[in-house]
Amino acid sequence: MDMKRVSFHTMGCKLNYTETVTLRQQFTDAGYNVVDFRDESDVVLINTCSVTSKADAEARKHVRQALRRSPHAYVVVVGCSAQLRAEELASIEGVDLVLGTREKFRLMEYIDADLRKNGPHIHVGEVDDVEEFGPAAAADPGDRTRSFLKVQDGCDYSCSFCTIPMARGGSRSESIERTLEHARGILAQGFREIVLSGVNVGDYGSGTDESLYDLLIAMHELDGDFRMRISSIEPNLLTDDIIRLTAESDRMCNHFHIPLQSGSDGVLRVMRRRYNTRRFRERIDTLLDAVPDCGIGIDVIVGSPGETEERFEEAYRFLVDIPFEYLHVFTYSERPGTDALDLPEQVAPEDRTRRGRMLRTLSQKKRRAFYQSQLGRTLDVLLEKPDDDGMISGFTGNYVRVAVPYAPGLDNQLLPVRLDRIEKGVVQGTLVGEAAERAAYVTLPVVGR
Repeated sequence: MDMKRVSFHTMGCKLNYTETVTLRQQFTDAGYNVVDFRDESDVVLINTCSVTSKADAEARKHVRQALRRSPHAYVVVVGCSAQLRAEELASIEGVDLVLGTREKFRLMEYIDADLRKNGPHIHVGEVDDVEEFGPAAAADPGDRTRSFLKVQDGCDYSCSFCTIPMARGGSRSESIERTLEHARGILAQGFREIVLSGVNVGDYGSGTDESLYDLLIAMHELDGDFRMRISSIEPNLLTDDIIRLTAESDRMCNHFHIPLQSGSDGVLRVMRRRYNTRRFRERIDTLLDAVPDCGIGIDVIVGSPGETEERFEEAYRFLVDIPFEYLHVFTYSERPGTDALDLPEQVAPEDRTRRGRMLRTLSQKKRRAFYQSQLGRTLDVLLEKPDDDGMISGFTGNYVRVAVPYAPGLDNQLLPVRLDRIEKGVVQGTLVGEAAERAAYVTLPVVGR
């Protein structure tokens, strides 16, 4: 009898992606054959995101696409949108099973063994009752260099614009001992970089006597030639200990992605963020004093309630003055159930779009300036995989994308590269030292007799 086929589609953040890999393993353990989402399959699982209204619409679109390709497929929907909008997703013709945050990691208990399409069935518990952590680790497709390791889930914050606590529940994490077991599994597969991921990574160990700093110290004791990167950390959780460790360690990447959301204190108060611009700037200055070449990414939201034109201009000036590498710009989206939905001073859609363009342009200028500041330096680059132009690229510790001419044996190697020039948004570099000699040797032409 042929193995049943299963396909997956993941929306949203890297945390969702790592969890999809865990769910995929459950299917393979049960004897399923994993196929591409674009191929016909017997079971389709869609892992949804609900951070914006566009994400909700995309979830519905992907369900319908899957059913067009596989009209008889058993369709499972999980993820944040499933937790928040189960009835809406179940109402799409062809959906068989909707699982909430607590239930998704026990999905094999809910799937009908005969895949009878007699649904939809909804199993979505109260998010306040969620205690399951659901360990997960995953790499981007085709990437054998960098793996994301889920170390934390949920959030105890109450930002006025955010649905994550409603979708994922309170902050929780596994013990350092269990987390190290997962990290050893990643390193055993040959990965050279571990990215610590979660909803609020800096809150690791909340409610216990362990902390993110404790975890980082413990990971330094692991065997292997690897480096580690924190996916994102709130400014109020970026402690002096973590900064000092980054300055002293040869394993910590000198790169931090730090959510700001707005450079206006008035907007930050409306958002109910746990810091102000003075505190944010102090953290950036402390970080750069200790790690002068640190690459800094910043999350910002434009067009949120209370962001008047004057406040946006204030926020823009604040960002112009901050030394960062790049921005991730999000346009505010009304989310049902959030307090921001009922706040005064809502921003017109056209103003949100215009402000977003301004910040993305600023981000491009800042990234180029940061790349320019790194030219002439020799930095270690974790090379990933060759492209179609005869080059192979990867990232420095401070998150500069660097490309060098490809030679066999460079894949998944952490090698010194001199950063020479910028072309099409990527730094072109030259291998130095023994790495250059090895690359030259393997690319020598074969001379016939």
